[in-house]
Amino acid sequence: MSNSRDFDLDSYDYELEPELIAQHPPASRTESRLLVLNKKSGAIKLSVFSALKEYLSPGSLLVANNTKVLPARLWGRKETGGRVEFLLLTPLPLIKPETCENGKKTLVECLLKSSRRCKPEEKIFFPGDVIFRVLENAPMGRTKGELFWSGDLGRYFIENGCVPLPPYIQRQDERSDRERYQTVYASDEKLGSVAAPTAGLHFSPGFRETLKESGFDWAEVTLYVGYGTFSPVRVKDIREHKMHPEYIEVPDKTAQKIFQTRSLGKKIVAIGTTTARTLESLVVPQENPAGYRGFTELFIYPGYRFKNIDQLITNFHLPGSSLMMMVSALAGRENILRAYQIARQEKFRFFSYGDAMLII
Repeated sequence: MSNSRDFDLDSYDYELEPELIAQHPPASRTESRLLVLNKKSGAIKLSVFSALKEYLSPGSLLVANNTKVLPARLWGRKETGGRVEFLLLTPLPLIKPETCENGKKTLVECLLKSSRRCKPEEKIFFPGDVIFRVLENAPMGRTKGELFWSGDLGRYFIENGCVPLPPYIQRQDERSDRERYQTVYASDEKLGSVAAPTAGLHFSPGFRETLKESGFDWAEVTLYVGYGTFSPVRVKDIREHKMHPEYIEVPDKTAQKIFQTRSLGKKIVAIGTTTARTLESLVVPQENPAGYRGFTELFIYPGYRFKNIDQLITNFHLPGSSLMMMVSALAGRENILRAYQIARQEKFRFFSYGDAMLII
C-alpha cells in the first residue's frame, strides 16, 4: 500500500529546462531515444527506440490506441465581431445529428477562448455557415451548446480546422503536423480525438512489420482522447481528483487476444497511457471474453493494482499530471522521478514530440 506522501500533489512535481520541451517531431519516427526502466529492480538503461524489441519479452502482445486526431480547433466570430477560439471536445462517433431548417444540429461540448467569456444564447459564426449557440458554461472551462451545420461534419473540420497541438508547443500548427501528430496506425473510422496518443508517434509501418517478424503480436483499442486526459490535477490530495469521462472501444478480438496472452503467460505491453487506461477499464472474464464500448473515468494512481497490462511504452509527461501518477502507479514514484532526472541529465526530449520510456 502506498504511503500518504504518494497522495501529495507536490511529490509529483519536477523542474524542466525549456530547451528539453520538444517543439517539433524528430526527422524519422524511429530515431527517438529510449529509456528503459525495470520497475522491480529500478535499473535504467539508455537506448534508442529502434532497439525496442531487444527489451521486450518473447511473444509479447503490443496493444495500441488507433484513434485519429481531428483538426478540432476553429476560429470564429461573435455577433459583435469579437474573435473566438473553439475546440470541439465531443468525439465524432457520439455526435447524433438532428435535421433542422438549415441542415443539421446537435448538442456538443467544447472549449471556448475569447477576450470575454461567452454567455448563454450567444452565437459564434464560422466559415461555411457553421454556427455554435452557447447553452451553458460547464466545469473545467468547458461549454455546452448547439452546433449547426450542413454536409459532413468530419470533412468540415478536416478542411477548416487546425491541429490542436498542446499549449507547451509554442507555435502555430503547420502542414507537417497533419501527418506527424498522428500515429501511422490511426484509423479513419476512429476520427475524433483532440490529441494524439503520443507514445505511438514513434512507430513507422516498417518498424511495426519488423516487430511482427520478430514474433510480437499486435492488437488495437480506441480511446477518443479528450481534454480530461491532460487536465492538470488541481487538488492537493490526488485522491480527490476526478477524471473527465472519455469514450472507449475494445473489440472482441482484442479482448480475446488479451485472454489468450494471459493464458500463455506472455506479457501485455500497452503503447501509451490512453491504451493502458482503456485496457485497465476492461473486465476480461475467464471464459468467452468480450469487448466493450462505453465511457471510462478511471484514475490510476499509486496503490492501484494493474490487472490487464504488464509493461508500458510512454513519453515523458507534464509534472503534477494524472499521467505522471499513472506511470508512478506502475513503476513506483521514486523510480519514475529518478528516471526523469536521468532523462533530463541526458538531454532527452520531453512531452508529445519527445523521446520514449519503456517500463518493464
